[in-house]
Amino acid sequence: MGGVILFDGVCNFCHSSVQFIIKRDQRAYFRFASIQSEVGQEILATYNVPTNIDSVILIEHGQAYWESTAALKISRRLDSLWPTCYVFIVIPSYIRNILYRKFAENRYRLFGKKEQCLLPTPSQQQRFL
Repeated sequence: MGGVILFDGVCNFCHSSVQFIIKRDQRAYFRFASIQSEVGQEILATYNVPTNIDSVILIEHGQAYWESTAALKISRRLDSLWPTCYVFIVIPSYIRNILYRKFAENRYRLFGKKEQCLLPTPSQQQRFL
């Protein structure tokens, strides 16, 4: 089984990121759920993800990852040159996450917010939990 990506279902940037990943994940390794959904909340509780995490969350091999670590681990599974981004994993996470958190704090202001969670297209339905 592949990884599960939890995302902010009302964030325009997050929605675009999910679409970006789907297009570059030709092997369909990832499945998706919004953090706000019942399934998303169950997964967060199962993996004891801290409630203050305001980030993309990756569940892979029985472990939860968030912030820049999740983003880098996702990139290594994508097609084309995206796996090369994984080299940044050598930078300590406390340094990587400073930039990640600054961007995350401003994502609604920069990209906007939806009133409701993303609804997948019929062709994407099987990729969502």
